[in-house]
Amino acid sequence: MSHAEDLATIASFYRRLQWGVLAAGCFWLVWILSPVLAPFAFAAILGWLGDPMVDRLQSRGIGRHTAVILVFTAIILVLTLAILLLIPVLEQQISTLIDSIPHYRDWFIGTLVPWIEDRVHFQLHTWLDMDHLLALLREHWQSAGGAAAVVLGYVSASSFTLIGWMVNIVLLPVLTFFFLRDWDLIMGRVGSLVPRDHYQTVRRLALESNAVLGGFLRGQMMVMLILGIIYGVGLWIVGLDLGILIGLIGGLLTFVPYLGPASIIVLGGLAALVQFGDWQHLVGVAVVFSIGQTVESYWLTPKLVGDRIGLHPMAVIFAVMAGGALFGFLGMLLALPVAAVANVLLRYAQDRYRHSELYAGETPVGLVDVEGVVGAPEPVRTEGVGTDAVGTEAATDVESAPQDDRNGLG
Repeated sequence: MSHAEDLATIASFYRRLQWGVLAAGCFWLVWILSPVLAPFAFAAILGWLGDPMVDRLQSRGIGRHTAVILVFTAIILVLTLAILLLIPVLEQQISTLIDSIPHYRDWFIGTLVPWIEDRVHFQLHTWLDMDHLLALLREHWQSAGGAAAVVLGYVSASSFTLIGWMVNIVLLPVLTFFFLRDWDLIMGRVGSLVPRDHYQTVRRLALESNAVLGGFLRGQMMVMLILGIIYGVGLWIVGLDLGILIGLIGGLLTFVPYLGPASIIVLGGLAALVQFGDWQHLVGVAVVFSIGQTVESYWLTPKLVGDRIGLHPMAVIFAVMAGGALFGFLGMLLALPVAAVANVLLRYAQDRYRHSELYAGETPVGLVDVEGVVGAPEPVRTEGVGTDAVGTEAATDVESAPQDDRNGLG
């Protein structure tokens, strides 16, 4: 290897090291600022979802500012209408839940605990006796005092968190308006920062990610709304006092695979047992669950969502849990968008790898097929959305963008 090649290798290594340090710094900064970034992230998602409607109005001859005001007003009206419709129902359901707490407690102590004790032969009622708990508290009062201090500290921190949530709610419409108004400008400036020799690749991947993510989020929101209505109305027809609240919870949790349906089975079954204590209402809960799952599996998901995100359910669950563990609410909010974009990038990286010398080995390039190495027993296929969109470009050098392109990432 010549001296020039050695210098080029070292320069390439330092460039990659710089990008790695930059990525680590951005990750650390997001982790530190996650409580502050949450309203900005949510407003950016709303602005991104509303931008196609603004562009559609612009294409009909309406000015950008007028289109933004119209779309923003429509979003505010829809959210206000939803709040006005939901708040009275939720208030009534929460009041019913509070009134039902003694009944749930009596059922738990009088029915569930004896049933568990008969089967596992472990005396649970001793640990539920208040005299026994007070005796333990006196015996371990020092550690209990430390725990009480921790609890008080948590309550104080929660008060500040509540104030922060109220501030974020006030900021959300303001930030959404600015994101709607300046979305194209922001994307244009981001696109202008992309190195010109990688511009076409980045733009193609950005458009593919936008199509995948946009279709998934819009479809998933409709699925959550429709399932929440189906579950809530169904459980209300069955006769559950908390049916609407349980149905709304199940609909909201639908974005995490299996968690929404599981909440309907667990919470609905528990409510049926406590309120009625018979198998007929358990069957009613199972029927509502079956109807919701049938509608989701055979109509809602295929029609509204499809396979746009291309993620396995376990990957979705991991993304949501990891996002929440790393960045709290911000991480859970951005988990699926980041996972969808990462999936597009991984498919592109896989396609590049399949055209590389590392994959082909000693086989001449002319003998390597896109579907796999010649002579392999089974062709290896790439699946998912957008593979063809990047496959052709992966086999050649990255195209350079025109220097006079001012449209950003489109």
